[in-house]
Amino acid sequence: MSWYRNTAWFVKGLREYTRGGYESASKHFNPADVEVDVRGRSFLVTGSNSGIGKATAKEIARRGGTVHLVCRNKERAQVAQEEIVTETGNQNIFLHIVDISNPKEVWKFAEKFRNEHKLNVLINNAGCMVNNRELTEDGLEKNFATNTLGTYVLTTALLPLLEKEADARVRQQVVLTEQWAKAHRNVHFSVMHPGWADTPAVRSSMPDFYEKMKNSLRTEAQGADTVVWLAVSAEATKLPSGLFFQDRQPVATHLPLASTHSPPEDEEKLMEVLEEFSQKFRSSSPGT
Repeated sequence: MSWYRNTAWFVKGLREYTRGGYESASKHFNPADVEVDVRGRSFLVTGSNSGIGKATAKEIARRGGTVHLVCRNKERAQVAQEEIVTETGNQNIFLHIVDISNPKEVWKFAEKFRNEHKLNVLINNAGCMVNNRELTEDGLEKNFATNTLGTYVLTTALLPLLEKEADARVRQQVVLTEQWAKAHRNVHFSVMHPGWADTPAVRSSMPDFYEKMKNSLRTEAQGADTVVWLAVSAEATKLPSGLFFQDRQPVATHLPLASTHSPPEDEEKLMEVLEEFSQKFRSSSPGT
């Protein structure tokens, strides 16, 4: 019975995450939620040279926001920057070359950024899906370094800047979001699942899945829709901080019977370890 129910939930969840799921959910969207002018507000989007990150940056730029693109590859990032400026007419698109998997580099960037810019919304979009074990130059596993430690360092370093602003927001992974929401009441934290979208990351990291599902995948813009909604909509901040979203609606962070819940003490330990790691790399970074 448990196998059947888990399989049924998986199939149902897979269907909800496809293009059809988005089209069904979008029938209930209020277009006015994202028809807003965000001129004067500053947004930082990591991993924004392609995929959902670029689609998010482009939509924010259309609404007049100042957008800081944080990317690893300079050449691809410059192409994305030019495309966004050309398509939106927004000249306030700034580029920063940073490898999120390198915590020393992230600390250096964030501390410089904090002294030179304002920030209203941080969108932690950068991530990787490395299928084989790969270590960074610091001896860190690549997925952990990018998806967890790097984004922890960036958010931690920029929180003092965010806390200066009204209606500050962050998007991040589930456990970190929940923990930060408890600790920082002046900043609205949220996390989301974009569904399965036709992005370079999915094509390169999940080739078999992509071949089977490519006709059903969401577009990059559909995958980015909830990110944009969380970043610009007044409706998003009427909901509690720390929630997990799918298609503009808060949803459960765990599937029934999935056994993915973490004990509170494990989550606290994770935050302690991340803080210890982050400070280690901060003390060894240039200029600190």
